[in-house]
Amino acid sequence: MSTAIRHARLATSAGFAAQGFVYAVLLTSLEGFKDRYGVDDGQITLVVLGVCVMAALGTLVADRVARSRGGSRVVLGAGLVIVAASVVVAAVAPGFALLAAGFAVYGVGLGMVDAGTNMQAVAVQREYGRSLLTGFYASWSAGGIVGAVLVAVTTGRTPTDPVAVALLSGTLVAGLAAVWVLRSAWRGRGPAGVHADGVARPDEALAVPVGAGEKPVVPWGAVLLLGLGVVAYYVADTAISTWSTIYLGDVLLAAASFAPLGYAAYLTTTLGSRLAGDPLVRRWGRVIVLRVAALVGAVGLVLVVAAPGPWVALAGFAVAGAGLGVIAPLCFSAAGALAPGHADAVVARLNIFNYVGAVLGGVLVGAIGSTSSLHYGFLVPIVLVVAVAVLAGRFGVTREEGARATADSGAGA
Repeated sequence: MSTAIRHARLATSAGFAAQGFVYAVLLTSLEGFKDRYGVDDGQITLVVLGVCVMAALGTLVADRVARSRGGSRVVLGAGLVIVAASVVVAAVAPGFALLAAGFAVYGVGLGMVDAGTNMQAVAVQREYGRSLLTGFYASWSAGGIVGAVLVAVTTGRTPTDPVAVALLSGTLVAGLAAVWVLRSAWRGRGPAGVHADGVARPDEALAVPVGAGEKPVVPWGAVLLLGLGVVAYYVADTAISTWSTIYLGDVLLAAASFAPLGYAAYLTTTLGSRLAGDPLVRRWGRVIVLRVAALVGAVGLVLVVAAPGPWVALAGFAVAGAGLGVIAPLCFSAAGALAPGHADAVVARLNIFNYVGAVLGGVLVGAIGSTSSLHYGFLVPIVLVVAVAVLAGRFGVTREEGARATADSGAGA
C-alpha cells in the first residue's frame, strides 16, 4: 500500500473515533442537561428526535458535497468542524432554547460525519482490496468508551455552569480530527488513473466522485435490503443505549451502581466483535459472518427479554454486543460493492436508514415499554435481527455483481 492510502486509513479511523467520542460525551451528559436547565424526559426526547431529523438532512448535504471536487474528504472534514462548533454551543448555552439549537446543528454535523466516515471507509477498503470496515467501526467503539468514561470521571468534579467544561473536550477531539482528515483522508483518483500519491495506473478503472451535473445510479432494491440490516442494528443499538440502564434498574430492580453496567458490557463486546470482524470476513466471507453475528445478537436479546434477574440480563447485553457489532459495518461494506463508480451516493442513501433505526429504537421500544413492559419492548429488535440472519445470503454482493447491478438498474437517485 502507498503512503497516501495508509495515511488515509489512519485519518478515517480518527474520524470514526472522534464521532464515537463526541456522541458518547453528549449522550452521557443528558442527565446533567436536565438538571442544569430544569427540563424533563419529554423535552430531552424531543431534542434527540430533532437530532435524528437534522442528521438525515446532514446526510443529504453530504451526498451533494461528495459530488464536488473535494469528494468525501471534504464531507467528513466539514462535518467534524460543524460537530466541534455545535459542542461549544451546547457547553455555553445559557438557556434550553440555545441548547436545542446547538443540538440541531450537531445533528447536521452528525449526518455529514456518519456519511463521510462510511464513504471514506468504503473507498479505503476498495484500495486495500480486503475487509476493513469492522476495524473502522472498532475505532468508533473505542472513542465512545473513552468519552463515556471521561464524563463518568469528571461528573461532579468539573464545573457545568456557566460552561460545561467536560463537553469542550469534544470540540478539541473533533477539531483535531477535522485537521487530520482534511490533510490526509483519501482523495480518490484523478484524471488518467493518477492516484493521490502521484502514481499513474492507467489500467485501473477510475473511481472519481460523481460530477455535479451527473445523476448517480443507485440500485434501490439492493440498497433497501441493506437498509433492513442497518435499521435492525440501530434499533437494537439505540434500544440498548437508551433503555438498558432503566430496564436493569426499574424492571429487574438492580442496584443503582449495577444498572449502567449493561451498556458498558454491550460496548465492550461490541468493540471486541469489531476488532475480530475483518479477519473473520477474510477467512469465512461476509455472508457467514453476518448470519452468525445476527444469530448471536438475537440470542443475546432473548436472554435480555427472558432474564429473571439483572445478572442474566447483563450477560444478555454482553452476548448481544458480541453479535450486533459487525452488522452495520458489513452492510456498508456490501454497499460499497453495489456500484463502485457511485459508491458515495449509495452510502449516503444507506446512511439515512441509520436514523430510521435510531428513532424506532429510542421511541418505539420505549412506547411499548411504557404501555406494558420493557420485556416486550426488546422483542422488536429481536424480530429485525432474526430477519437479517434469514436474509444474510443476499448481503454477499461482489464488486462484479455490483457493477452488473449498476449497469442493469437504470434507476436514478
